[in-house]
Amino acid sequence: MSYAGDLTPQEAWTKLEQGAILVDVRTEGEWAHIGIPDTKATENDPLFIPWTFPGGIPNPDFVDQLKQQAPEDTSTELVFLCRSGQRSIAAALAATQAGFTSYNVLEGFEGEPDRYGGRTVNGWKNRGLPTNLGSK
Repeated sequence: MSYAGDLTPQEAWTKLEQGAILVDVRTEGEWAHIGIPDTKATENDPLFIPWTFPGGIPNPDFVDQLKQQAPEDTSTELVFLCRSGQRSIAAALAATQAGFTSYNVLEGFEGEPDRYGGRTVNGWKNRGLPTNLGSK
């Protein structure tokens, strides 16, 4: 079973404006040091559930934490976001298997690295979508 699809950051924002919930699956360190999406202009606050812990250790409780935090009505669409759009694919697949309608945000929060290794090319924050610096 696959997830519902991939969205550009702009398409993800439109989904959020239509009532979907953003699920940021990055680590606490990423939230604190790189920033978080600001969804105040939508009707739902984002959920912050790490897919992995520092060192790439998988979060064995991810699906249980998602079920605790997401609406009980699994018809609410979930939009998954990570740094570059890779961990969020795995999270969207796991959420789909748990019964949620799940999308992945292409490019992630920070996007692809430029030729110098800086993440300045694309992604949620580089496309000018609302962002807060600091932790959640």
